[in-house]
Parts: sequence; C-alpha cells; structure tokens
Amino acid sequence: MNYQIIIKRVDTVNELEGYWSDEDLIQLLEKFNYPDGATAEKKNLPELLEMAISDYEPSEAAEIVLTYKLSEELNEGQIQQISHNMLIDKVCEEYPEIHMQGRLFHTNQLLFKAYNGKFPNAKASVVHFSMTPDEADTAKVLTKENVLKLLNNGLSDRNLIKRLFDDQISQNIPFPEAEGIIWELKTDDNINYTLVTSENWINNEDLISSEFESVLEEIIEEV
Repeated sequence: MNYQIIIKRVDTVNELEGYWSDEDLIQLLEKFNYPDGATAEKKNLPELLEMAISDYEPSEAAEIVLTYKLSEELNEGQIQQISHNMLIDKVCEEYPEIHMQGRLFHTNQLLFKAYNGKFPNAKASVVHFSMTPDEADTAKVLTKENVLKLLNNGLSDRNLIKRLFDDQISQNIPFPEAEGIIWELKTDDNINYTLVTSENWINNEDLISSEFESVLEEIIEEV
C-alpha cells in the first residue's frame, strides 16, 4: 500500500522524562543506602537519587544501576565490564544486543547527570511524523518494522540503519531488529506518530526529505 510520509520535526534530547518511575527511584535509593525514599516527596526523588549516587565511585554506581535494570539478562561479569566501559565509551550506542541499547541509554544519562559529565553524553532523537495511506479508511496501526521500512526512502545512504540492515529495511523480509532500534512508538490516530530512538540510529542529518512516498509490502516470512 502507498503511504504519504511527512517528517514534522526531529528533537534531539539528553534524557526522556518519565522513563524512571517513582517506584524505580525509590528502589534505586534503597540500593544506594538511602532508605527513606518511600517517605520523601515525589518531586524530590530525582535530586535525592543524584545525591545518593554521587557518594559512590562512578563504576560502582554504574554496576548498581545496571544490576537493577539488566540483571535478568546479563551476568555479574558482563555488568562489571559494561560499568567500566561506560566511563570511556557510549556503550548504549555500541552494545551488540540492540534490544538493550535503550535501557543502557537511560542508565548512562542517569549517571551522566549525577556525576556532572564523567560519563559520555549520549543523545536520543524524538521524531514526529505522519504516515497517511492513499486509502484513508484503511489506516492501520503500524509496527516498528513497518515504520522503519516506510522511512527508508527518506533516509540518507549514510544512515546507520541502512548501512547495517539494507536488505531488511528495503525488502519485504522480516526486520526483527526494528523492535530494538525504535525504543518507543506512539500514535493516537494511526496517522500521526512519534518515535524515540538513539541519535546514533536516526538524526536530523539522516533525514534527507521532509515529504516523500513509500510502499508498504506484505512481509514474506523466512522459512
């Protein structure tokens, strides 16, 4: 089906508000030996956590937050390795398990703020766009895979997604990595969308056209 795509704007941000819930902050405060988080005013939780974190060595703090977020998928040795690497590199952009990169970004930025820049400053892109099918009454909820395939015609050949996943983004074959590349995808009307991803995957320079057409084909499942 043909779609008309309009890119409205791309916002580059250092953090995504609302990712860390009050319950997350209270549990993290406990892990950083501040037991009174549950009775503190909710508005003070982020500042209290930053203060609690800064009492620890950066790599030790990284290990605590990573254990909280990723201990079900990473073992102790992997977490220790990442906690040291995070001080040197943007691990959230380089980690080979793409589905973990979003959580690594949020961990990195929490630590970046707490330590006033001792950790590298990673950035995210918030892309606002519309995707309108030629037959308006057939608008459906697009998946992350659908969206990336439809964006293909508007992306520069230098874009990292196109360079790493050219077949998946340009052909009607499955693109499972899309689930990890796009961290959030929201729509209220199945036409106007907002997606969140790493600036490393999509940035302002990657989008070479603000209005273009794309065809969404039915995916042929691999046998």
